[in-house]
Amino acid sequence: MATIGMSDIKKGVRMEISGVPYKVVEFQHVKPGKGAAFVRTKVKSFLNGKVIEKTIHAGDKFEVPVLEYKTMQYLYDDGEMLQFMDNETYDQLGLVYEQCEEAMKWLKDGTNVDMVFYKGEAISVEVPTTMEFVVTQTGPKDKGDTASGSKKPAVIETGVTIQVPYHILEGDSIKVNTVDAEYLEKVK
Repeated sequence: MATIGMSDIKKGVRMEISGVPYKVVEFQHVKPGKGAAFVRTKVKSFLNGKVIEKTIHAGDKFEVPVLEYKTMQYLYDDGEMLQFMDNETYDQLGLVYEQCEEAMKWLKDGTNVDMVFYKGEAISVEVPTTMEFVVTQTGPKDKGDTASGSKKPAVIETGVTIQVPYHILEGDSIKVNTVDAEYLEKVK
């Protein structure tokens, strides 16, 4: 199994700590006046979504977890779990809310997602990095709002509020970056 050390730590790197797969969400290289350099990180568990702080020193080694990905389709929320269907076998699989916390705000019926499996168990889902949504609520297009770079809040069909240019109106379809929750372009 592959291992990583202090110098390999970056945002998005996956590592196994005490048998649990984590993903680095924040990191900071620290070089104190006295003593050896270290990396202060925040890592998020794939199993329950909890974020913990971890200090990594030179010489610390971590195994890279073997994660498998399978494309599945989001079906519905049954009140206790989110239900997904395997696109090949049509088997249905449910995940609890904590496992889908980041992805939940982007899910709409019929969305294809990457289901993440660890040691044969489904542990979380990842949505595509860009998705199309319909704007359900936003302010009117005001005369004189022509300054480039100006933005206004808009609510998309899943309930997420993002900043969009002033020319975007209710009912418009837009492309959104789901990683940064940013408007990309209007869909024609």
